[in-house]
Amino acid sequence: MLQFNRVSKRYSDAGEVLNDVSFTLERGKMVFLTGHSGAGKSTMLKLIALIERSTRGQIVLDGKNIGRVSEREIPYLRRKLGLIFQDYRLLYDRTVFDNVALPLIVAGYAHREVGRRVRGALDKVGLLNKERRYPMALSGGEQQRVGIARAIVNKPPMILADEPTGNLDPELSREIMGLFAEFNSVGVTVMIASHDLALIEEMGYPVMRLDHGRLVQGPNP
Repeated sequence: MLQFNRVSKRYSDAGEVLNDVSFTLERGKMVFLTGHSGAGKSTMLKLIALIERSTRGQIVLDGKNIGRVSEREIPYLRRKLGLIFQDYRLLYDRTVFDNVALPLIVAGYAHREVGRRVRGALDKVGLLNKERRYPMALSGGEQQRVGIARAIVNKPPMILADEPTGNLDPELSREIMGLFAEFNSVGVTVMIASHDLALIEEMGYPVMRLDHGRLVQGPNP
């Protein structure tokens, strides 16, 4: 599903934030990505989603060398990914339904199919009864669930989550991580960047650890 082959990323102001990283993540696996603040976790996720481009090395996603993907092709590649962020990135002037529907509308789905998929995604995260609410009327945990519903609404084969429980209390964090485990149980590949070492250990999934841009622990470093 995903392969990094000696990937590095250098910024002009921050220097090299990823250094010669190699690993393979097989389809249908779930893995946690951890490391100190500034270790390169968010950068790795941005490279996969083509929010950033690698400086050196090769990244292969679903059999495609994404280094060769043109700017015009990037939106199509991202349809294979569900992206989830710590700060939710919701549109606060739109309802829950409209927030979750946005990727489908952009992709050109028919109105009836949009409704069916949005309600299916909201049902999965336990928010079907709040589709007409606005995000500001929801708790932090509920807002994160809206972000997750939006990420899975087009049924991507891979989910990337960047500190998805960073703003949540321990009980809510377990609930959110449990949702990711449920998606993984039906074949979705999941990579989660997280600082929550206790919860990561409790979950029992493989761990990849970055240290100053180098992969020092992982399924196959």
